[in-house]
This record gives sequence, C-alpha cells and structure tokens, in this order.
Amino acid sequence: MRLSPLSVPYGAVTTAARLGWILVIATFGSTQMPGAGPLVALGVVAGVLALAGLYQFARWQRFAYELTEDTLDIESGVFSRRTREIPLGRVQNVDTSRNAVQRALGIAAVTVETAGGSDVEAELRYVTEAEAERLRAEVGRLKRRAEDERNGETTAADDPEEEELFAMSPRELALLGVVSVDLRLLSLFSAVVPIVAPSLARQATDPLFSLAVAAPLLAVGIVLVAVLASAAFSVANFYGFRLSRAGDELRYERGLLNRYTGTVPLSKVQSVVLSENVLARRIGYASLTVETAGYAPGDSGAESAVPLARRSRVVALAREVEPFGEVTFERPPARARTRYVIRYALVGLLLTGIAYGVHRFSGFSFAWYLALGLVLLAPLGAHLKWRNLGFAVLEDHVVLRSGFWSRETTVVPYYRVQTVVETESIFQRRRDLATVVVDTAGSRGLTSGDPKALDIEADRATDLRETVADRLQDSLQTRRAERRRERERDLRAGPTDRTQSSVASR
Repeated sequence: MRLSPLSVPYGAVTTAARLGWILVIATFGSTQMPGAGPLVALGVVAGVLALAGLYQFARWQRFAYELTEDTLDIESGVFSRRTREIPLGRVQNVDTSRNAVQRALGIAAVTVETAGGSDVEAELRYVTEAEAERLRAEVGRLKRRAEDERNGETTAADDPEEEELFAMSPRELALLGVVSVDLRLLSLFSAVVPIVAPSLARQATDPLFSLAVAAPLLAVGIVLVAVLASAAFSVANFYGFRLSRAGDELRYERGLLNRYTGTVPLSKVQSVVLSENVLARRIGYASLTVETAGYAPGDSGAESAVPLARRSRVVALAREVEPFGEVTFERPPARARTRYVIRYALVGLLLTGIAYGVHRFSGFSFAWYLALGLVLLAPLGAHLKWRNLGFAVLEDHVVLRSGFWSRETTVVPYYRVQTVVETESIFQRRRDLATVVVDTAGSRGLTSGDPKALDIEADRATDLRETVADRLQDSLQTRRAERRRERERDLRAGPTDRTQSSVASR
C-alpha cells in the first residue's frame, strides 16, 4: 500500500517552509538590484517548491508498506532503498498525530514504536485518517491473536469493548493551565532581563526610572509572559484529553491544534508515577504518568495517563493500571536533613560571594547582601526536601517518593525490576547513609532518574536492596507457575471450553 497522495503537496509546502531562510537571503541580496527583488523572491519560491515537490513525489512513489499476519513490512528510500520487517510482537505503540492543516486535509502521521527501541521504529507520513485508524485496530487485533495463540486461547474477532476511564473537564483543564508553569520557560525568558533592562533605563526621561526600577518591572512582566505561555501550551496540548481501556491496553486522545491518539499496552507498563507540584498539592490535585519499556517521542518512554485530577481519583486510576495496596512511607533519618542544611547553606554562601564580587568589582551597585537570605532559608529548604522523601515495601510493589517542587511517587512491581543498585558517596559514608536505585526498562537512568530511595540508613539500604531482589525472583517464579497452570488447564479443557473461557475473561 502507498501513502496518501496528499502527502506530496503537503510535504512539499512544509519542506519549502523549513527552507525559508533561502528566501530571506535571496530577497535581502536582491535589494542591491533595483526592480529585481520581487522577481528573485518569486523565482526562489517557485524553485524551492518545484524541487521539494519532485522529491516528495519520488518519496511517495518509492514508499510502500504492507501489514501481514506477523509483521509490518516497509520499503522506502529515494536515493538508497531500505526494507524493514517489524515483528508485530515487538510493537509497543501505534500512535497518530494530526495538526490543524492535516485535519483539514484528512491525513495523519502514524508512528510505530517497538519495545527497547531508542527511536521511533517507523513513521508513515502521511496516510488518510481512516487508514490510520485501520492500522491501529489491525495491529492491536493481530497482536492479541498472536498472544492468545501462544497461550492456547481463541481470540474474539471483534475489537474489545472500550471503557472510558477519564475525560478531562473544562475546570480541570483550566486548573492545569494554572498549576503547570514550566520553570524552564521562565528561566529562558529571564535571560532577557540583563539585556533589556539597562537599555530601558538609559532611554527613560525620568531620572527616577533607574535600573533598580526597570529591572524588577521587566522581571514581573517576563514572569507573567512565561506563566501565560506555559498555561496556553498546557491547555492546547491536553485539550479534549480522554483516556479509555479496551482489553489489555489504554487508549488516549488529546490536543487542540495538534491532535494525538495512541495506545499504551498494559503488558508493557513498567511503573506508574504520581506527580504533584507545589501548587497542585495545595489544592489536592495530581497527575499520573505510566512508563513503558519502549520509546515515546519527547518523553523517554513516559506517557501521560491523567494530566490533572483530584489526587484520590488519580490514585484510583493508578490502581486500575497497576493494583497496589495502601502506602505508608518510611522517611530517611534526621541526620540526612542536616546534610541538606549544610549543602544548601554552602550554595547560599557561594552565591553571596559571587554577588559581592559583582558589586565590588564591576561597578554595578545593588543590594548584594540580600543573597544572604538564601543561607537563612537553608534549614527550611532542607526540611522540605527531607519531608518529601520516602519509600515503602508492599507485598507486590516497591514505592519510592522524592521531590519538593515537583514530588513524584513511583510504584514499581517487583517483576518489572531490572537491577537494584546501592550507592554511597563519600559524604553519605560519613553519615552512614546510602541510596538505593530501583531500575526498570522504562526508567530514565541509573544515576539521574527516578525511582530511588535517597539517603536512607546504610543498613536499611542493604536490607531494601536484598528484599527487592528476593521478591523479584519470587514474583517471576510465581508468574511462571501461574502461566504453566493456565496452559495445563487449557490443554485439559476442550476447544469449546477454551473459547468460552477466553470470551469470559474479556
């Protein structure tokens, strides 16, 4: 099968738009030739569009795909040919995305992700919306059939019934815009202050409008712009968010300008993460993320399951994905808090020294001593960090919590654990502390990503590491025994009984 013919003109226009810098250079250079500027600009536009159109047509003509019973086969390449056979058993997600123009044209981009992949395995740009939905449904059906055949069951022909789990209300969407301020965006905008503030102060006619006045006003304005931009992005990104469950997979759709749909196989979920920033915690709200074993664009294997809802509702939905019991956290010892006080106080003194150096040697006069307030706030910051740390050992899961500004509670089933690492820095050893990292196939890294039990008693860390490792082996043996009993029961049952059992289990 081929891509949609509309992918040719759409791809040509988008390629030409990405090469807009050529038009800018050609137009600027042609200003030296009187009367030739518009003609040169039109010629460049026509040339770029023609070349982009030819390339897109060749790409469309040489791109073909076929969905077989076991694989997704793709042939592509304009200058060099590439043939891929993607086993359906390894397919993690089949996601679709459509921006406003693509929705108007009735086309969509389809991405195929595989377990363990470091990038998107295949991308179909672009097919019709009906074809995108057909591919998603067919891949899901073929995967279920292959799984049931391995288990000796009979697959129902119809797509499993879809049950809505969560739909974002307008109130929750508005709250999401308020609480989801992206501090990275704020820091980006704040870089403008030292550049623009002196210029504003020099141009001001009122001598009272000095740099000391211009800088705070500009900073307030930048904060407001950053908050509004972050809120607008979150609202547009999660507009119309809906989460449902169909058989053994979660399905989601979201987006205002760019519309995204996709699936999250429950069998591939490695952990669930409850996230609560400071504002969300104050009003009793949280978000839910599921981590899978594959690659998710822009999120390193993490996919938002609930952008924002009441915390009790988020916990209930988390248990729908990964059933776990009540959690009682065990905090690090109090001497870990002392360690944080010393660390934060040293950072505050360093920043105070830098501020004094700028004041003393640059001629830029300001109240540098206010930076000492950071040293005074060190005990408060240390207490808040310590208070939000913790871990819990449950019957089938280990739960780890960390973070103050954005607190994350990660629930990991034992059978999903890849490695358990116990580490002790030279500063931790002086206080008899250690950190235990519980790594899964969906974790963001052994050193920088969650989940981990930070700064706990060294003896308790060793006990936690051994407990998680032992329960990992026990859970794997239990799951293997359960699968063996199911296969034996199916073999004893007749074909009719297996069919009825399969239908009933759905």
